[in-house]
Amino acid sequence: MTQPMNPRLVLAVALVLPGVGQVLNRQPMRGLGFVLFAILLGAFTLKTAAPEVSFIGKMSGGLFVWMMAVLDAYKVARIRRAVWDHANRR
Repeated sequence: MTQPMNPRLVLAVALVLPGVGQVLNRQPMRGLGFVLFAILLGAFTLKTAAPEVSFIGKMSGGLFVWMMAVLDAYKVARIRRAVWDHANRR
């Protein structure tokens, strides 16, 4: 069993690049799913938001999915690291 990635590194990468945190956690299809849903929901809210809504408001659907991907990547990395640490105690 190889040592899992540092959870803080996974968090930092996931904040910058959507879905890449899942790739670092060896879950590439999960990362791709998060990216696709972020794009779809972002496009949906962009098209359906009223014209006077801010850019952040128009992109809120995609941003929501992105933040869920960040939380998911960090949580999985922390759990994998804790399991690895526990298994490798002497």
